Amino acid sequence: MNIKDDFILKNINEGYLVGGSVRDFLTGKIFYDRDIAIKGAEEFAKQLAQKLKGVFIVLDDKNKIYRIVLPDKLNYLDISELRGANIEEDLKKRDFTINAIAYDLNENKFIDPLGGMEDIKSEIIKAIEEENFVEDPLRILRAYRFMATTGFEFEKSLASVLKKYSQLLNNPAKERIHDEIMKLFGGKQTAKTLLKMYEDKILEIIFPCVKDIEKIPPNSHHHLDLIHHVIETVRQIEIQYEEAEEKIKEHLNSIDFGGYPRINHLKIAGFLHDIGKPSTWTIEENGKRHRFIKHDIIGSELAVPLLRKLKFSNKQIDYITEMVKKHIYPSNVISAPDVDDKIMMRYIRKMENNVIDNIVLAKADRLSARGEDITKAMIDANINGLNHLLKFYLEIKDSLKPLPKLIDGKEIMAIKCIKQSPILGKIINDLKEAQISGEILTKEDAEKFVKNYSL
Repeated sequence: MNIKDDFILKNINEGYLVGGSVRDFLTGKIFYDRDIAIKGAEEFAKQLAQKLKGVFIVLDDKNKIYRIVLPDKLNYLDISELRGANIEEDLKKRDFTINAIAYDLNENKFIDPLGGMEDIKSEIIKAIEEENFVEDPLRILRAYRFMATTGFEFEKSLASVLKKYSQLLNNPAKERIHDEIMKLFGGKQTAKTLLKMYEDKILEIIFPCVKDIEKIPPNSHHHLDLIHHVIETVRQIEIQYEEAEEKIKEHLNSIDFGGYPRINHLKIAGFLHDIGKPSTWTIEENGKRHRFIKHDIIGSELAVPLLRKLKFSNKQIDYITEMVKKHIYPSNVISAPDVDDKIMMRYIRKMENNVIDNIVLAKADRLSARGEDITKAMIDANINGLNHLLKFYLEIKDSLKPLPKLIDGKEIMAIKCIKQSPILGKIINDLKEAQISGEILTKEDAEKFVKNYSL
């Protein structure tokens, strides 16, 4: 396939295709974004947007970077002003050689002054100039993102350069860091990359909680110290995803919030699922028993300010913190003395559309903890139980109807003579719990529940 066979690029005969779309084409990946460098970028972008019936957006007026979002809202083009006198000068200002390859859309040929095509073949991430990291420190995090998404290794001297300028990572806008984090956690090699970031002292700059997490040693339930346990949890999520049946992959690939797939968010939840352990850590029984009481609840609370600082949206935070808070929940469900359809249905009702995600996380957590007190039989029993719960959900999922809304907030406020407040939210939640349990079936039941509710 020729790069000009692309349904958009075949209509463009000026400028240079650069960056990730060239790299993705050379590595056989599908791309939806197309970066074009050209003199007179603004006027070119406006005319192209009109021709393609796309939406023209100014991304960076100072640096003259513009975006065209196509009608399908999936494909887009970023048009930037050519930096320097020619394309060779522009490419030398970029981050890594694998991203410093251009395709001349007029002459129909690749331009590769820095050997990027050879580095792609060798699967090497190589920096162009040290000063480029000072100019834009976000490139430090981008290096690890490319490791996660391509599986390539760093050129020998790169890690030391990244560490040298690592403190500059505090400078870029948190919105930009957020986007790099989301892309990094979408890579097939996220766990491997997190280990490298930890070794290079980069992980603690992005996630300050690492400094507390790394203090927790292995114990009788965990063969790994806590930092390696949470990274192993991410790896186990990756394994499950790769081995999953198509309907599970389809769910985890869905983009329901934050502009990125669920699987990216789930791996972040896997990384943060034990963030509450350092502050709940106690040692009992002559130093043998390590306990972390309510670490799931505390962890969900601690994750909120961390994620907010990194500019995660409310919906992203709600999802990740629910996964953290309930990562033990499915294992508790299948550990009940008499697990039946009613117990499993209650769990499914409570987790709603997050059932698959929650079970995948619980399995990953279990497979990442193999301390001396944990036998193979215990692990097998847990995994088999979680698989049974997942199978039950997949079998009834399509026939599952949402709980009917028997009474709304205005009616509750009128019955209890209260205004909108946290107590209203508590009544609504408790009403839903009673509905899930089967205690409330009709509107009359709901009204009676609210009338008798003790404030």
